[in-house]
Amino acid sequence: MPNIVEADRSSAERTLIWDLPVRVTHWLLVAAVCGSYVTHTLGSNYFRYHVWCGYLTLLLVTARLLWGFAGTRYARFTQFLRGPAAVLRYARSLLGSGHEPHAGHNPLGGWMAALLLVGLLAQASSGLFANDQIADSGPLFGYVSSALSDRLTTWHRKLFDVLWVLLSVHVLAVLGYRLFKKEDLITPMLSGRKARENLPRSDSKVTAAIAGSRVWLWLAILALLSGALYLTISNAPEASLFTF
Repeated sequence: MPNIVEADRSSAERTLIWDLPVRVTHWLLVAAVCGSYVTHTLGSNYFRYHVWCGYLTLLLVTARLLWGFAGTRYARFTQFLRGPAAVLRYARSLLGSGHEPHAGHNPLGGWMAALLLVGLLAQASSGLFANDQIADSGPLFGYVSSALSDRLTTWHRKLFDVLWVLLSVHVLAVLGYRLFKKEDLITPMLSGRKARENLPRSDSKVTAAIAGSRVWLWLAILALLSGALYLTISNAPEASLFTF
């Protein structure tokens, strides 16, 4: 019985911050990026799966960008994209004892999330037109000249290296918060809930929490984007090689 009471108290002290669409998008993007890397290293026989990982990345990132305007409180760009002064002030607080956690993204984390989304969008989009100058090419390769496709292929490869640097910094930052600031950023991205000690002292549980996830709206956005992607790819010159 004491264990049940303690578990109920622990659950009651956690506040819903991250909606389900944000959490699902986050972990599916992790899977899509890892899948893209693995299928690329495995060679030409796995190129089809590499392209599918690109489709998934493009769909998820586009949906997340729209969710930044239509989503719940902490998913919105207006909530976590701050100006230079706020970012600098927060960065300074990390070096001292005045650091205070944020309910959603902190000013530095918000810009990192935005950079990753833009980078992944550019990476997935450029891959649609890329080629390996041998046998494989993206589904929209036929819409551009060979010279432009070669330039996009170069950007696609270089962007991949940039993204790995950004992702490494992101992971190290999450671990650093856990080790040095005692702020758990991983569990909330799984459960959606943050512990009271990881919320700003100025926010009460009631004012910080979101009411729900608006899953129906997210599914509608995904359906529309999936239809648009399917129509674009199925009518492309290379469509026969990259059907869903």
